[in-house]
Amino acid sequence: MKYSANSVWENKDEYDIAVVGAGHAGCEAALASARLGFKTVMFTVSVDSIALMPCNPNIGGSSKGHLVREVDALGGEMGKVIDRTFIQSKMLNSSKGPAVHSLRAQADKADYSRAMRQVLEEQENLDIRQMEVTDILAEDGRVTGVQTYSGAIYRCRAVVLCTGTYLKARCIYGDISTYTGPNGLQSANYLTDSLKSLGIKMYRFKTGTPARIDRNSIDFSKMEEQKGDERVVPFSFTTDPEDVQIDQVSCWLTYTNEKTHDIIRQNLDRSPLFSGAIEGTGPRYCPSIEDKVVKFPDKDRHQVFIEPEGLHTTEMYVGGMSSSLPEDVQYAMYRSVPGLEHAKIVRNAYAIEYDCIDARQLKSTLEFKNIEGLFSGGQFNGSSGYEEAAAQGLIAGINAARKLQGKEGIVIDRSQGYIGVLIDDLVTKESHEPYRMMTSRAEYRLLLRQDNADLRLTKLGYEIGLIDEERYRRLLEKERMIDEEIRRVEHTNIGTSEKVQSLLESFGSTPLTSGTTLAELIRRPELSYEKLSPIDEKRPELPYDVKEQVDINIKYDGYIKRQMRQVEQFRKMEKKKIPDDIDYDEIQSLRIEARQKLKQIRPASIGQASRISGVSPADISVLLVYLGSR
Repeated sequence: MKYSANSVWENKDEYDIAVVGAGHAGCEAALASARLGFKTVMFTVSVDSIALMPCNPNIGGSSKGHLVREVDALGGEMGKVIDRTFIQSKMLNSSKGPAVHSLRAQADKADYSRAMRQVLEEQENLDIRQMEVTDILAEDGRVTGVQTYSGAIYRCRAVVLCTGTYLKARCIYGDISTYTGPNGLQSANYLTDSLKSLGIKMYRFKTGTPARIDRNSIDFSKMEEQKGDERVVPFSFTTDPEDVQIDQVSCWLTYTNEKTHDIIRQNLDRSPLFSGAIEGTGPRYCPSIEDKVVKFPDKDRHQVFIEPEGLHTTEMYVGGMSSSLPEDVQYAMYRSVPGLEHAKIVRNAYAIEYDCIDARQLKSTLEFKNIEGLFSGGQFNGSSGYEEAAAQGLIAGINAARKLQGKEGIVIDRSQGYIGVLIDDLVTKESHEPYRMMTSRAEYRLLLRQDNADLRLTKLGYEIGLIDEERYRRLLEKERMIDEEIRRVEHTNIGTSEKVQSLLESFGSTPLTSGTTLAELIRRPELSYEKLSPIDEKRPELPYDVKEQVDINIKYDGYIKRQMRQVEQFRKMEKKKIPDDIDYDEIQSLRIEARQKLKQIRPASIGQASRISGVSPADISVLLVYLGSR
C-alpha cells in the first residue's frame, strides 16, 4: 500500500456486514441488511455527504422513475424520502401510453440528505462510521473484513462496495485538476490497489455536472416557466396521496444558440474532454455541452433547464449544460443563453473521473464470482444515476443478508422489473461507458409499468422480509378489488339508450348500433373507465390506483396477453440452468469467440448466455445439445 497507518488494531465491535459508501446505493444496502436483522456498519468519507445529490437535483425521470417505484415496492427507502422532500413533481410522457409514463420529482437536496441520514441514524442494527476504507480483507477466496485508513480492522462476514464516484476521483475543468470527490469532498485513494490485488478488473469512467447559478442573477422573463402537475402522484405506495399535494416551485426552460456554440467551438482546445487530459469514458446519454455541439453540428440550439437546488438556497442547477471548459469560457458560454446574460456562478461546472469495475465479474446476485461474500452496487458497477445506484444497492444489501442466512440470492429477471433489466445488462454485456437505464432497454415494458410496481414486486419484498404484514394485506386487498372490478366491467352490458349515445358523442366516439359491454367501450382509444362513469350505474367506490389498473388492464388487454406469451418463452430459456462446473473447452462445436465469452462471464442460464455479445443463436443451439447429453 502507498500509505502507512500508525498501527493496525482490531476493532472489537461485532458486525455481520460492512457497507463501504453512503450514497444512494450504500443507504439502501445498509438499510436492507440492518432491517433483515444483521449488525451492519456503514463507512463514509463524510457523514455530511450521506445521500448526497452531487449532480442533478431530482429523483426519477424517464425509466428511472420505474426503478424508484420498484425499490419502494421491495421495501427500499428512496421513494419515501423523496415524497417527504420534493419541491416539484411531474409525470413525464403522460400524453403517451402507460408503459412510458415516468414520475420525476425535483428535490430539496439538503432536505433529502438530512431526511435519509435521519432514517439511517434511527435504524436498529446499523452504525455509521466516518472513515475511509483502504483494504478489503479476504482469506481463501472469502471476505473476512475491512481495514480503514487509521489501521482499524473491522471483522465481518460480508462486504457491500458502494463507493460511487469517489475511488481515485479527480475533478477537472480547464487546466484545473483536483484529486477530490464530488463537491470538493475527500476522494478515496487507496481502496483501488486493494481491489486490484484481489484480481478485480477496474475501469476509468467519467461523468460531469453543470455550473450552479445564483438565482438573483437570472432573468426569468426570458424563459419558459415549467410548473409541476396539478395533482401530484407520490413515489411510494405507502404515501397518502393527500400528503403530497403541496405548493410547488417552478423550473424554467431556455435554449443555447449559435453564439453559445461558437464560444464552445472556439475553445475546444481548452476543454480537457478534447485535449486528452481526461482519460475516463463519459456517458453517451448524458453528454457535456461540448459533446452536444461537436456531435450534433446541425442543431442550432439545445434545451437548458434551470432548476432550483432547494427552498433554502439561491443556487440553481443549469440542466443540459454540463461542461469541463475553463472558468472564463464557462462565464462566456452561460451568459450567451437568454436569461443568463448577467449570471453569477456559485459553483463551476466540472468533469469527474473515477475508478469503477467491469461488472461482468459479478453474479446476477451482485456478488463477485471469485470472492465469496463480497458484493457491489451503484456507480462503482459502471452505471450512472441515483436511481440505478439505489436499485443495485438494495439488491446487493438483500443478497449479502441472504448469504448469511444461508438462502439463495434474489435475482429479479428481465420480465419482472426494470431492476432485473439493469442488473442483467451490467453483469452480462460489456460496457465501455457509464450505463444509463432507458425504457427502450426493457423488452417487456408494457408489463413493467411504473403504476404496477407494487403488484409485481411487493410479494417478493414480503418474502424477503422488508415488507410488513399490514402492507402485504393491503396489496392482497388491492389485487382482489382489481380482479373483481375487471370481471364486473367485462360482464356489464350497455344498451343504445339516448344517454349512452349522448355520452359517446361528447367524446367523439362512434354511436352504438347494438348493445355491447362496458369493457368493449373502454377499449376505444378516446374513452376510458373514468369517462364512462355516468352510464355505469352499479360502479362501486374504488381508490384511484385500483381504477387506474382496471382501465389499463382492459384497454391494453390484447397487447398485455401477447407480451405475457413472450415472457413465457423467455422464462423457459431462463429456467435452463448452466452448471457452475461446465467446461466450455469440451464443447468442440462452439466458435472460439463464443467459448471465450462464455468462459469469461460464465452465465447462469441459457437465457443469459443468449444475451452475451459474441454468442450467436447457433452457439446457443450447440450449448443446448451439449447440456441435453450431460
